[in-house]
Amino acid sequence: MDYRKISVSMIEELWKLQKLYKQEIGECEPDNAGKERLAEAIKAGGILFFGAFDRESLIGCCSVTVGFSTFDYLPGGVFEDFYILPEYRHTGTARQLVRFARRESGVSSLTVCCAECDLQMYKSLGFSVPLGNLLAFD
Repeated sequence: MDYRKISVSMIEELWKLQKLYKQEIGECEPDNAGKERLAEAIKAGGILFFGAFDRESLIGCCSVTVGFSTFDYLPGGVFEDFYILPEYRHTGTARQLVRFARRESGVSSLTVCCAECDLQMYKSLGFSVPLGNLLAFD
């Protein structure tokens, strides 16, 4: 398994995983306008994507959006878009991808917002510091 940053040149491969991810979590399939906005955000550095590769095939991905965090007054990241193809789950790939993304993104802290059903998975991947409740503005 190989882990590396995903560039905008890989948008087609990434987009396939994005659509599978959205389908698995019960969200609507994103449209082509979303793909173009995502490509622009990657190109501009507004979001960093990291991938797990089996030879040259992208089999997993995650993203880190970097901002300044007053948690420790250093760059902090928000972890999202985490997806591993089902046949590669429970192989250690997820754990290695998370570690790689944290290291390569250059963040001091990494946070994730997750559904209750995913809490144990994220804890097993190293997200262990509770930060209270997270709410989104409507």
